[in-house]
Amino acid sequence: MFLHRFKPLFCAFIFLLCWISLPSLAQLKIEIFGGGSARIPIAIVPFSDESRLPQGITSVIGADLQRTGLFKLVDTAGASPHVPADVVFPDWVNRGANALVIGRTVALPGGQVEIQFRLMDVAKKTQLAGLGITVPAAQLRSAAHRIADVIYEALTGDVGVFSTRIAYVLKQGSKYALQVADADGFNAQSIIEYSEPIISPAWSPDGSKIAYVSFENKKPIVYVQTLATRERRAVASFKGSNSAPAWSPDGRRLAVVLTNQGGSQIFLINADGSGLQRLSRSSGIDTEPNFSPDGRHILFTSDRGGSPQVYRMAVGSSENSNAERMTFEGNYNVSPDYSQNGKSFTFIHRNNNQFNIAVQEIGSRQVQILTNSRLDESPSFAPNGKMILYATELNGHGILSAVSSDGQTKQHLSVQSGDIREPAWGPLPKWK
Repeated sequence: MFLHRFKPLFCAFIFLLCWISLPSLAQLKIEIFGGGSARIPIAIVPFSDESRLPQGITSVIGADLQRTGLFKLVDTAGASPHVPADVVFPDWVNRGANALVIGRTVALPGGQVEIQFRLMDVAKKTQLAGLGITVPAAQLRSAAHRIADVIYEALTGDVGVFSTRIAYVLKQGSKYALQVADADGFNAQSIIEYSEPIISPAWSPDGSKIAYVSFENKKPIVYVQTLATRERRAVASFKGSNSAPAWSPDGRRLAVVLTNQGGSQIFLINADGSGLQRLSRSSGIDTEPNFSPDGRHILFTSDRGGSPQVYRMAVGSSENSNAERMTFEGNYNVSPDYSQNGKSFTFIHRNNNQFNIAVQEIGSRQVQILTNSRLDESPSFAPNGKMILYATELNGHGILSAVSSDGQTKQHLSVQSGDIREPAWGPLPKWK
């Protein structure tokens, strides 16, 4: 059964579930639904000599742009301009394209590939953006994601997130695994595998580490693992439950939920596990902390008022009992996650006995329900705030899904068999 994290009582270790096996190297299948009413028509011409490469480039770029729901791909119909001098702009006007992507590839010695691309404004007959990069052949997908990011930003004004990564939890046979994959689901890699549950992955702000909770020692312990070296350390292994890690924006501290002083309360610790400081003190269960982008506040879930709701408190002196209730629509609102600008947050809202993704503006407190599925959980904002990744149920299986922050575009990221859950969207790469 696919259980919501706060049903019936929102304790962190409620995730001791029975999951169906999942092939560890299976790629996610992406299905897109809906899209904006005013999509940008864009033509992407296959780059020169691209067919000789071990990995296509323009197909990845097109798939990236399509997933946003903001673009409509225009059929290139065999046209093959690769440099601006070859472009016959009236032809592309007649095809209905507003933007045109052209480029070339050159295979270099040592398995390197030189890629040059240009984004052209068809109406103005000018270049909007361009990029020249040289990468190993094994990194052609990454190069394509980077090009898609440049195109997206040039045409929308928002930063692209195609070069980011996601983390999620799966079970393979009797083993639980924490996996990291590209934002489109490719290049999935298992970071750890254990026979006991793994929950609550959280990316460090620089993307070099992931904090998570493991039950491998028969109790929930918070670990921090460096991705490049696989080195890890237990940073919260106190008496009782240790759960729900959340990084501060500067990466120096973690908020965690502990029961070692009675009840479920929020504490701050340094990233190395030192400097324990109690942050909340209530008679209820306080859990699921999430830092604001400026690090001054924490959103969290609490039942201190009788039902699970989202609250906000300042990150200041210890034992902070002053918290502001943020959600008032309905008697069940949990799992908050700040947007990148700090002006809104996403969360799980119970609506007509369904658990759906919602977004609330902090200033106006206006709430918008974005999904209409039955059991959604674990929402995570993309680093540009335009999409929300979450777990849900489809045909009896747990899958990952994403919805645009305006609710116009939805997509399912699934595999042929098994359940996946606990998603976390990673930060922008360092080159940005």
